[in-house]
Amino acid sequence: MEIKVPDIGDFDAVPVVAILVSVGDTVAEEDPLIELESDKATIEVPSPVAGVVKEIKVAEGDKVGEGAVIMIFEGAGTEDAPKAAEAAATPAAAAPQAIAATGTAGGAGDVHGEVVVLGSGPGGYTAAFRAADLGKSVVLIEKNPTLGGVCLNVGCIPSKALLHVAKVITEAEDMGAHGVSFAKPKIDLDELRAFKDGVVSQLTGGLDGLSKARKVTIVRGTGKFTGPNMIEVTGDEGTKTVSFDNCIIAAGSEPVHLPFLPHDDERVIDSTGALELKDIPKRMLVLGGGIIGLEMACVYDALGSKVTIVELMDQIIPGADKDIVKPLHNRIKGRYENILLKTKVTAMEAQKGGLKVTFEDDKGEVTTGTFDKVLVAVGRTPNGKKIDADKAGVAVDERGFIAVDSQQRTGVNHIFAIGDLVGQPMLAHKAVHEGKVAAEVCAGHKRHFDANLIPSVAYTDPEVAWCGVTETEAKAKGIKFEKGVFPWAASGKALSNGRSEGMTKLLFNPDDQRVIGGCIVGTNAGDLIAEVALAIEIGADAVDLGHTIHPHPTLSETVNFAAEMFEGTITDLMPPKKKKH
Repeated sequence: MEIKVPDIGDFDAVPVVAILVSVGDTVAEEDPLIELESDKATIEVPSPVAGVVKEIKVAEGDKVGEGAVIMIFEGAGTEDAPKAAEAAATPAAAAPQAIAATGTAGGAGDVHGEVVVLGSGPGGYTAAFRAADLGKSVVLIEKNPTLGGVCLNVGCIPSKALLHVAKVITEAEDMGAHGVSFAKPKIDLDELRAFKDGVVSQLTGGLDGLSKARKVTIVRGTGKFTGPNMIEVTGDEGTKTVSFDNCIIAAGSEPVHLPFLPHDDERVIDSTGALELKDIPKRMLVLGGGIIGLEMACVYDALGSKVTIVELMDQIIPGADKDIVKPLHNRIKGRYENILLKTKVTAMEAQKGGLKVTFEDDKGEVTTGTFDKVLVAVGRTPNGKKIDADKAGVAVDERGFIAVDSQQRTGVNHIFAIGDLVGQPMLAHKAVHEGKVAAEVCAGHKRHFDANLIPSVAYTDPEVAWCGVTETEAKAKGIKFEKGVFPWAASGKALSNGRSEGMTKLLFNPDDQRVIGGCIVGTNAGDLIAEVALAIEIGADAVDLGHTIHPHPTLSETVNFAAEMFEGTITDLMPPKKKKH
């Protein structure tokens, strides 16, 4: 089918300034195809039908008028065009496969929902609330007394409350180098716990109110599938059956269990145990140098523990670039008792005087140490194998993950999965967006999860944040890049804060200068990374960031300055290279 310029008013020859699609693209009705520019306005020409672009008949700079053929579509104007467009918009990855359902339960349950959500973490409650807002009757199943899952109850939120306390303590200590000294803090663990628990209860209580307002039915207990359309929930009040038209699995994950550790000893704790804050150990070992371990190390260090980190890899936070992690490593190296890299724990013995731990480094050298507490933070494992998904025909791999397509569908068409269960990164903000996609697809919307990136943040001191392509990843995959790096030692705000160890690094595609990745280390890096994420999502380039006026003096300026370092237009430092402009 020929696609022609429609009636665009009293214009005979208007130049084409942009072509907004490419050959092979799938176009929905009303999607913009080209952009024209008259002396009065810029005009977007929308597609009159859905279809696939077979040929583009114009080029930028051509002049067109009403009736001019601009493109040729395949499948356009036929009854199958909308279906073809939707199918082509779906990523080419093979759809998840179903297995034979082993559960036989059917019919109507004690409770029925058009949409049933299994798990009430950030992804789960988001999915439930969004589905309810779209007019669906919703049932939310939660095994714990409060909504919010790991994140709100024993994860993201309570840890950030304690990290705020740690930040206040260490900032007061740091002021001693600037002529202002404070007495050693007096720590009341009961009051500190009450503060942390108060933050949690305020948020979880808010979820209860929102679920009531949306008429979401809450069923308390542990849910397991008993058939393709049935879940059995076992709780304090006995067993209930919940039937559904659509189900969204949001069952989350739990800490990895290492079999050679004495987990029955109360001195061996996971992140949940660390957040209970029962005491402040004199010597604490953190097993794992990832984000969770380092955040808890930050808290206990500030409260007075002597902390040792042991990490199997050659750097802390292995997912981040080494140069970005270095300022954090240097700071905690001066505060912690030890940081053991390329080292593994080979044995742990529970003794009366503490936990005796045996270490072995990459050279085979064996050492021991005794600690009052050991925090095991070596990762999390998905709960896919705990929900009897096979009884519904949903496949779960050997690690506990459930494969989904871009609409969050499992191999069973009416069952969806989101969050930690569907793969890395195991982050609440990823689960939230997946939950919205699943809920909207359940409501008949043509939605797909198509995020270009998912930011990661370590809320350590200093914070470490990154998004998009990292330098390590680019080198490993052969992705072309150039970078702009701005050291915070040249930032007036960072110097004024007494925290100039930070750095902002941006990665650019050398062909079109668009931002493809960014890393920030320094105070409030977690807040600053959002600008970089938005820049990548909208396809911003170095000029966009460099010409955006940032307030002065702020840490946000460092994003602007990193872009200028790449461009060679920086004036606050000597530019690393010159570019013609």
